Amino acid sequence: MLHSFLRASALLVPAVLFSNLIQATEAPYPIQDTPLTGGAGSVSQHDQNAYSLPLANMSMTRRLDFSVGNSFFRNPWVVAPASTDARDGLGPLFNTNSCQGCHLKDGRGHAPVSIDMPSVSLFLRLSVPADPAQDADLLREHGLKPAPVYGGQLQTSAIPGMKPEADMIVEWQPVTQTLADGTEIVMRKPIYHIENPNYGPLPDNLLTSPRVASPMIGLGLVEAIPESALLANEDPNDADSDGISGRANRVWDRTSKQTVIGRFGWKAGQPSILQQSMDAFAGDMGLTSTVAPSTDCTSEQECERFPDGGQPEVTDKVASFIEFYASSLAVPTRRDMDDPIVKQGAKLFNDLTCAACHTPSHTTGQVTRPELSNQIIWPYSDFLLHDMGPGLADERPEFLADGNEWRTPPLWGLGLTKVVNPQAGFLHDGRAETIEHAILWHDGEARAAADGYRQLPKNERDALIRFLNSL
Repeated sequence: MLHSFLRASALLVPAVLFSNLIQATEAPYPIQDTPLTGGAGSVSQHDQNAYSLPLANMSMTRRLDFSVGNSFFRNPWVVAPASTDARDGLGPLFNTNSCQGCHLKDGRGHAPVSIDMPSVSLFLRLSVPADPAQDADLLREHGLKPAPVYGGQLQTSAIPGMKPEADMIVEWQPVTQTLADGTEIVMRKPIYHIENPNYGPLPDNLLTSPRVASPMIGLGLVEAIPESALLANEDPNDADSDGISGRANRVWDRTSKQTVIGRFGWKAGQPSILQQSMDAFAGDMGLTSTVAPSTDCTSEQECERFPDGGQPEVTDKVASFIEFYASSLAVPTRRDMDDPIVKQGAKLFNDLTCAACHTPSHTTGQVTRPELSNQIIWPYSDFLLHDMGPGLADERPEFLADGNEWRTPPLWGLGLTKVVNPQAGFLHDGRAETIEHAILWHDGEARAAADGYRQLPKNERDALIRFLNSL
C-alpha cells in the first residue's frame, strides 16, 4: 500500500520532501501493543472525567494528597483580604480565578468562537525584541524581554478598583484546502487584536503569541523521562537528511538555578511541573510564590496599592500539593486497538512519518516516586522543538525556540479531547476545530507528512483519524 501511495503522490509532493518521506519511512517506529498508554498508572475511564483521575498505581495515602491538590486546582481564588485566607490574593490583574478556569476538567482550553465572546482559556503572551548584549540576564532567566508596562502576558481581567490591561479580540477568517481527491476542507485562521489598552499605548514592536491551555494528563511521567533519552532524539542540523531537525529548548530552572532542557509549555519553555504551575499562578491569576515571587504586574500599573494575600500568596505547602496533583493525573487507556481500521491507521501514522516527531514510546527513569518510575509509556511526542512553518508561526522567540518553532505536543488521550471539553480546539491557539484540521495546518518539518495525508484516499484518511481518536 505504501509503495503505491508514494508512486501516486510523486508528482504532487516537492522532490526534496518526497525524498525525505521515503527515507523516513524506513525508520522502525513501534506500534503500540498495550492499552496502558500511561504505564501501570493508566485508567480505564473514558467519560467527561477521563482526564481528572489519579494514577491507578498510586497508594491510598497519596490519594489524599491528590485530593487536597485537586481542591486548590479547582476552587476559585478570591480577592484579599478574605476569610478564605488559604486562597486569597487574586490579581489585581489576572486572566482567570482558578486553574480549572483554563484547564477545563483538566483538559484543553478553547478559543472564543466569535468577536463578542470573552476569552477564558486562551491568552496572549507578550514581549519585545531583545538585545542579546544588553538583555543577557533577562534572556538567560526568562528567555525573552517583557513588553514595557504590559509585561509578559496580557491580563484581560482585574479586581474591583483596577482596570484590566486591555481586551483581546479574535477574528476568524476562513481558509480552504483542497485534497488530492477534490475534497474541500474549510478551516479557520485567527486574527488577534488588542483593543482598549488601559495603561498607555502598546509598543510598536510588540510581539504576541496566543496560547490555549493544554491537557494536564501524564505530566509526572513526562518529567520522569531521562534527559539523556530526550536528547538522544535531537538532530538540530538534520544530520540524517530526513527533513526533521528537532532540538531541545534550554531554559532556566529557578529551583536548581541552572540551565536545563525544557519539557513543558507550547515552546518547551518550562523545565518542571512546579515552575510551570507557579508561573501560571503568577501570570494567569496574579499570585506570588517562592518559585515565582513576582506577578506580571509592572511598576507603572501600581498593583501594590491593593492588599495581597500574604508573602508568598501561594505557600510552599500549597505549591507542593498543586505540584503533586499536576504530576499525578493519569492517562486514559487506549480504545479499539483490535479494530482493523484502527490498526490500518496506526500503520499509516508511521508510514507518513508522523512518528518521526510524535515519537510513540518512552521509558521513564528511576525517580523518587515509584508509581512514575520505570514505566513504558506511549505519549506520541519527542518533546523537542520543530519548525512548523509560517502558517503556525508566532514570530516570538522563547529561550532557544524561534518564532517558527513549537514543541511536539503529546497525543495521548487525544480522542477524548471533546468528550472532556466539547468546545476544545487543537494546536497552540485552538484554531483547529478537528484533528484533520490540525494535520492540515502542519508545515515546515511536517510538510511531507501533511502532504502525504492530502494524497490519501478517503478511506485511508478516515483510518488515520480513527487511529488518532483511539489514543
